[in-house]
Amino acid sequence: MKHLVIPDTQVKPNSPTDHLRWAGLYAAEKKPEVIVHIGDHFDMPSLNSFSSAGTTSFEGNRYIKDIEAGISAMDVFLAPIREEQQRLIRNKDKRWNPRMVYTIGNHENRIQRAIENDPKLDGLIGFKDLKLEEAGFEVYDFLEVVVIDQIAYSHYFCSGVMGRPVSSANALLSKRHMSCVMGHVQDRSISYARRADGVNLTGLFSGIFYQHDEEYLNAQTNGSWRGIWMLHEVGNGGFDELPISMNYLRKKYQGK
Repeated sequence: MKHLVIPDTQVKPNSPTDHLRWAGLYAAEKKPEVIVHIGDHFDMPSLNSFSSAGTTSFEGNRYIKDIEAGISAMDVFLAPIREEQQRLIRNKDKRWNPRMVYTIGNHENRIQRAIENDPKLDGLIGFKDLKLEEAGFEVYDFLEVVVIDQIAYSHYFCSGVMGRPVSSANALLSKRHMSCVMGHVQDRSISYARRADGVNLTGLFSGIFYQHDEEYLNAQTNGSWRGIWMLHEVGNGGFDELPISMNYLRKKYQGK
């Protein structure tokens, strides 16, 4: 079994999206059985104020642009996958229909927090606007854990009852006692452990997958590793992780 993991993509209006096509082309070439987007595809800057004090009024036009940008970028990622599926059908080759999973991130969860801060928005906005199910994804709520082939996925895992994210990949394993993959954190990090029965466990902070720099970061902290992951030989709670960098994808697929 192979799982393809897409870390935080944080799409906002006018951000570049050609890297998403590169990831889609890679998926179409390698044909994993499972594709997991770890969340925060929709950056939702229009709702940033709601995540703190909730004092700014809702601006519908900006919200719509954030949603449209995310949907359009997701189409960029999915287009090569759909093209390959149609090619296989035309050629009467073995079908490829990967299970596609999406774990809602804290950026998308700004929608829910906005509704909680201003109940008048209930029914006007919602996760339905993201159109993830229509795109073919199984969608899991913010901080809900989905276990696939004994690998646990969530946007992030909590360190205690207060709900704060775990601080390291090592803490991820010590808190959850199984192989786990999460996003949310800017940098990639990996930790390893072994169960008593000899099964190798991996805790993976998957990093980020976008080209733009974030304004709230500086020249040093904007230098995070960027890429996607293929998890090979998934089974019995273990896997062999392969990082695929943004630079590799650019060199292989740019212009295709």
